[in-house]
Amino acid sequence: MHSSPPGPDDIGGAPSAVPEPQAPSFSAMPAARPAGVLAPRNLAVAGAIAVGLLGWQTWSLHREIDLVQRELARRVDDAGGQSSAAAQSARQSADLVADLSAKLSLIEARVGESQAQQQALEQLYQELARNRDDIQLAEIEQVLATAAQQLELAGNVQAALVALQTVDARLAQGDRPQFLAVRRAVARDIERLKALPATDVTGLAFKLDQAIASVDDLPTLAEVRPADKSAAEPPKPNADYWTQLAERVANEARDLFRIRQVSQPDALLLTPSQSYFARENLKLRLLNARLRLLARNEAGYRADLAVGSALLHGYFDDRARPVLALASTLRQLQAAEVSIDLPNLNESLNAVRNYRPSAPVTAPAPRAEAGKR
Repeated sequence: MHSSPPGPDDIGGAPSAVPEPQAPSFSAMPAARPAGVLAPRNLAVAGAIAVGLLGWQTWSLHREIDLVQRELARRVDDAGGQSSAAAQSARQSADLVADLSAKLSLIEARVGESQAQQQALEQLYQELARNRDDIQLAEIEQVLATAAQQLELAGNVQAALVALQTVDARLAQGDRPQFLAVRRAVARDIERLKALPATDVTGLAFKLDQAIASVDDLPTLAEVRPADKSAAEPPKPNADYWTQLAERVANEARDLFRIRQVSQPDALLLTPSQSYFARENLKLRLLNARLRLLARNEAGYRADLAVGSALLHGYFDDRARPVLALASTLRQLQAAEVSIDLPNLNESLNAVRNYRPSAPVTAPAPRAEAGKR
């Protein structure tokens, strides 16, 4: 409800007569309204504006919510795709980890085997290092013993000298100060062997082999035939027939009787089979002399050569050139020096056998095994 505005009389405070009510006229509106009273039109406009603003805000809010929902849905989809990719990558990583674990187990097993083999090799190396001196001395002792046997039984000076020089070269190659005493003993034995007079046993044995091979061609006394004088001395070309005839008759007369001094008369009566045994007997004597030569048995060697020379002069024609050559060879063999005073190798052997290492080499403790996975 609206109250009527105060009149001019109310302002002064004096009451006035109340006029009669008149019908309101819309044509005669007051020119101004009070400040606290709003016109309905303005209210409608303000309400419409407020409603529009509220609708616009609601529409804008719904739009933002829709955009947020769409963005959220898109991000959820992206997160789902990323989650699938992460799951697949996780599965691949798990497979790779399982494969690597299997390979690591295999590698650890191989490493354990390698460490066990390495420990075995280290122990073997330590044993070899500890026994190296003993092994080398055992080999040197064996070589020296063989050389001493060759020197004592066969008198092979060259073989013994080569063995000693080989031992000295091995000791020099090792350059071990503890082997100095052994090297000195070996050097003294080498000097003693080098100072021995040279005896060509091999050359003498070769000459005996040639003499044995030439026995089969030697003529015996029973096989001697008179020489053909007609072939040796042809008739003179200027001599007449009677002179030539006289010379032939004289030659025949000289061949009818032959006088020869023979040490063994029964040699002239040897049959072909007996001649064979005579040759074989001479061969056996020469072969026995060869064996005595290699054994350094000078007395037996010279005795066999003397018997061979006697057989040669007793049963073979000493006027034939092969017999003369063989007799000369036997004289040279008898004059050759065979036996010499050979030294022994006891000094070197005793030096090797009496050697004692200063301190044994101890093998270090084996390393601990690798820890288990």
